Amino acid sequence: MKIDFEGNNMPEVLKEVTRVMNLYIDGAGNGNADQMNEAFHSSAHWFGAMDGVDYDMDKEGFVALMVETPGHPSMSEIVDIQIDGTAARATVKEEGFWGTASFTNFFNLSIVDGCWQITNKTFAVTAGGHA
Repeated sequence: MKIDFEGNNMPEVLKEVTRVMNLYIDGAGNGNADQMNEAFHSSAHWFGAMDGVDYDMDKEGFVALMVETPGHPSMSEIVDIQIDGTAARATVKEEGFWGTASFTNFFNLSIVDGCWQITNKTFAVTAGGHA
């Protein structure tokens, strides 16, 4: 479940950070390079460990992985967003990614070139692994 603000009851900054996080959720879940490229800064990095492998991936590598093997999670939910000025942090929980994997993902975002972008993702596998 992703956060979707149809009304005007949330501050504009929160709406924009949520929109960027939903680009990640949809892009990684469905293998959509355009959505991920919009969400992530060109110098963004991904860190974490899965199946005994340490990951330190640049944007190009992560986008290629997600296009090749989209996650198709059964559940993706933004569980926390914190914003202070031009910096933000978001937490996304995913279940059923690649069929069996569950993740807790921590994202840092910043305003770069006038718009919110994800600058890094650090993930923890909480169940399963890459199918």
